Amino acid sequence: MRIPKSWVPYIANKIIENLLKKDMIEITVPKEQLLEEAEKLILDELMVEDRLNEEVRELLKKYEAEIERDKLDYRKLFEMTKQKLVKQRNLVL
Repeated sequence: MRIPKSWVPYIANKIIENLLKKDMIEITVPKEQLLEEAEKLILDELMVEDRLNEEVRELLKKYEAEIERDKLDYRKLFEMTKQKLVKQRNLVL
């Protein structure tokens, strides 16, 4: 995640305030609940890349011996694997 977690409440609040100001949404639940849900959604989206990185590490761990034996560039394999998964899953990072 490239944005500090401490910024998420601020970002969520700004988004909700702007949507309300432009009459793009109508609140049917308490504002605190709406902000809490918005924060959860933002955090989840921001952590997509973190989860993907962990998955790539786990995949490459299975081939650790071959990578070391063949003296392959781990960083390059990591990026190639990550890009392949991004493309397969239509992820936006």
